[in-house]
Amino acid sequence: MELLIASASHRIYAKEIADCIAASAAVRGTGIARRTPEYIITKMENGNAIIALDNKKFVGFCYIEVWGHGNYVAHSGLIVNEDYRGQGIAKKIKKKTLALSLSKFPNAKIFGITTGKAVLKINTDLGYKPVHFSELTDDPEFWNGCQTCKNYDVLTRTSRTMCLCTGMLYDPKRGATNTKKTVKVATHLQSIKNQFFLKKTK
Repeated sequence: MELLIASASHRIYAKEIADCIAASAAVRGTGIARRTPEYIITKMENGNAIIALDNKKFVGFCYIEVWGHGNYVAHSGLIVNEDYRGQGIAKKIKKKTLALSLSKFPNAKIFGITTGKAVLKINTDLGYKPVHFSELTDDPEFWNGCQTCKNYDVLTRTSRTMCLCTGMLYDPKRGATNTKKTVKVATHLQSIKNQFFLKKTK
């Protein structure tokens, strides 16, 4: 398996990646914003994505988004082909995406929002910490990207202060903060949110 910085030559995988993200959202039953093949292609063409391939077979993907005039960078669209799950590939892709972000945007704060336990664990292992949404970018374009998520109404009702997702931040000035306590805090926060919003929707 190869982990590569995606380029225009990988655009042939864009539809498969978009379909894979959509299918994962349907199975998990949680909110994941949809990505179009066209949008994924722009990330490839800009060199702002990591793709994993097994010979020519698609294995996994993740891309970078830049917000707040370069002060913030988000990792999004992390996905692994179901045939390759359970092998630690998602963490390898995320680690490579983090390295790409640090090389291209060394002064930016790197963040993500997620509902998945596995991603919470990966982020924490890489040095992210759970934070309030106010510590993330206030760029409206980022939050507008959540409109295709089924939980978007929660985000708007709370004036973008909270949602089912947990916000996580990697500050390159502080370096890694990988501790078992951080993992427990992130997982506990997500568990509380899941229970709260499940009750609200019943």
